[in-house]
Amino acid sequence: MLASTLMLIALLCAGVLIPVPYAEMSPGPTVNTLGEHDGEPVLQIAGHRTYPTDGHLNMTTVRVTSADFRMNLVEAVYGWLAHDSKIVPHDTLYPDGKTEQQSTQENAEEFSQSQESAKVAALKELSIPVKSWVIVSTVVKGSPAEGRLHAGDVIKAVDGTAVRQPADVAELVTKHKAGQDVVFTVVPAKEQTAAEKEQRTATKTRDVTITTVASHDSGAKRAIVGISAGTDHTFPFTIDIKLADVGGPSAGLMFALGIYDKLTPGSLTGGRFVAGTGTIDDNGTVGPIGGIEMKTVGARSRGAQYFLTPAENCASAVKDTPAGLTLVKVRTIDDALDALKDIRSGDTAALPKCTTKG
Repeated sequence: MLASTLMLIALLCAGVLIPVPYAEMSPGPTVNTLGEHDGEPVLQIAGHRTYPTDGHLNMTTVRVTSADFRMNLVEAVYGWLAHDSKIVPHDTLYPDGKTEQQSTQENAEEFSQSQESAKVAALKELSIPVKSWVIVSTVVKGSPAEGRLHAGDVIKAVDGTAVRQPADVAELVTKHKAGQDVVFTVVPAKEQTAAEKEQRTATKTRDVTITTVASHDSGAKRAIVGISAGTDHTFPFTIDIKLADVGGPSAGLMFALGIYDKLTPGSLTGGRFVAGTGTIDDNGTVGPIGGIEMKTVGARSRGAQYFLTPAENCASAVKDTPAGLTLVKVRTIDDALDALKDIRSGDTAALPKCTTKG
C-alpha cells in the first residue's frame, strides 16, 4: 500500500514537472461583424450610403497557448480528454522555433491583409471599382534589394515588362541566373502616398538595377533579389474594421459579408444567427483555416444556428459538429450569399451542407 502510494505520488510529480512538446487550442471569442465590439461598430463606413442590418454574421477565433508556454503531462492529458480543447504538437503552432513576437507580427500582417481582401471582394461583388497595384511588400534584411527598394514602392515593370499581379514579379526575376542584373521600374512609396493624398495618379517613376543572388531556402535554387510582392488598393470611400487583439487571415469571409450587408438594402441573415470562418482573396475565393473544430464549438456556445464552412474544412468539421449547428459548405463569396438567401427565406433544405467527404 505504502509503495503504491509513493509510486502514485512520484508519477503525479513527474506529470506536473516534466514538460511535453505540445500546445493547446481552445474556442476563442466570436464577434458579430454587424455589431459593436468594445463600444464601437466593428465595420465603419464613410462616404457611401449604408443600410440597417440585423441578425448575426459572426467571425470566430481560436485561443492558443503562447510560444513560451511549456505544457506538462497532466495538462496534456486533461486537454486530450476535454471536449472543448485540442492538444497539438508545439511545432504545429510555432514552426522552426518561431517566437511569440514573430508569431504575433505574422498574425497581425495576415489579419491586415485579410481585411484588405475582404473589402476588395465585397466591392467587386457590388461592381464598385477598386484601384489596385503591385507593391514591394517586404524587403529581406541583408539582401541585394535592401536600401534599393522599399516597402510600399509600386512595381510598374520588371525588365521593361509590365507587372499586373504579384506573381509576375517572381516569374520575371527567376528568368535570370544568379549574378545577373534585373531592372525594376517603380514609383517610390513616398510619391505614391503623396499622390493618394492629393487624389491623383502617381507618374514619377525610377529604374532600380539590382544584381540577383541564388536562393538559400530548401527549394530549388533560383535567382532572387530579396523582396516579396503584394497588392495595395485605393477604395472609393472609407471602410474601417475596428477589431483589436485578433490575428490571422481567417475572418476574411465574414468581414466581406458584413461589408456587403451594410452596403445593400435589406438583411442578409433575415435575423438569423450565422457564424463562419474562411480566408478570402480579392476575387472572393474562400480558403481553408486551422482550428475549425474549436470555432464551431465557440460559435454554437454563443447561439449560432448556421456555420459557413470552407469546403476544404468540411470533412474535419463534420466529425464533431455541435448539436443544433448546421455546417454550410462554401467555396466563394457567391456561395455564401446564395446560402444566406436560403437561410433568410427558410428554405434550408437546399443548403449545401458539409459531409464526411467534404
